[in-house]
Amino acid sequence: MSSRTLNMLRVGESAFVLGIDEKSGMKRRLSDLGFTQKTEVECTLISPLGDPKAFLIKNTVIALREDDSKFVYIS
Repeated sequence: MSSRTLNMLRVGESAFVLGIDEKSGMKRRLSDLGFTQKTEVECTLISPLGDPKAFLIKNTVIALREDDSKFVYIS
């Protein structure tokens, strides 16, 4: 799969979800939150300390820690 992951997005950048790493213990949870293939996601906010980041996906803002967002592959 791609080596580019969700945690690499900067504020204002968007990408499409390619998939979620099978090793992630959050695979089911991330899928339930809308991080599914071909879904557009945009980074909308980064907390002052850099973690977590907020992502706009399917008209909903979801905050994810870097430890979880690094398992979501993007294009």
